[in-house]
Amino acid sequence: MYTATGIKTIDKEQFVIEFTPLVKRIAYHMMTRLPASVQVDDLIQAGMIGLLDAISRYEGSYGRQFESYAAQRIRGSILDELREADWLPRSIRKKMRRIEAAVNLLEQRKGCAPSELDLACELDMSLDEYHETLQSARGAQLIYYEDFQQDDEEPFLDRLLVDSEGDPLNALLDENFRTQLIAAIDNLPPREKQVMGMHYEQEMNLREIGEVLGVSESRVCQLHTQAVARLRSRLRNS
Repeated sequence: MYTATGIKTIDKEQFVIEFTPLVKRIAYHMMTRLPASVQVDDLIQAGMIGLLDAISRYEGSYGRQFESYAAQRIRGSILDELREADWLPRSIRKKMRRIEAAVNLLEQRKGCAPSELDLACELDMSLDEYHETLQSARGAQLIYYEDFQQDDEEPFLDRLLVDSEGDPLNALLDENFRTQLIAAIDNLPPREKQVMGMHYEQEMNLREIGEVLGVSESRVCQLHTQAVARLRSRLRNS
């Protein structure tokens, strides 16, 4: 659509229709890393706000570049909604801290990555109880790269989004942080490393990963949460 002066204008309604599937795809992908108490419809609604903001702000040509820009705005809008809702229960934080502490202690003691049975014994749990703990701690997955503070009283998103210096993207692009993260991922046990690669590089959901590995979706969730705990422990110590 063009104005009388030849300047192209944007049919916002058409763009909303075209990119709504992108909002839903991002919302469902993020949902796999959140507690069951979070409703996917709320994420979609927040994502739509991000999409509208992207359409209003974007100044380039509307093609693949716009899709990338819109995806960033959609994710940012969803993260803002999660921050305001204070979505991460204290009980989940405590469970993750216990697992991380056990990982750290056993790695120092054994000099290698502890097995699930090692961790269960250290936490004075049966293997089934340990798996249930991993399953229930899935809500910590969203913050597994950035949340390395010693005191978890301060919400992670508030800490990182308070100003430009705390932008999560800047944290990920920091060369020292990036080097440490790559090394930590490379040292994960093979199956956990495989899960992380399929989920974050290939953007496969937990069900799809389970089909590839021949395990249940809940087992993939457990492996992912355990990988999260290992990464958090190693990066905090470094």
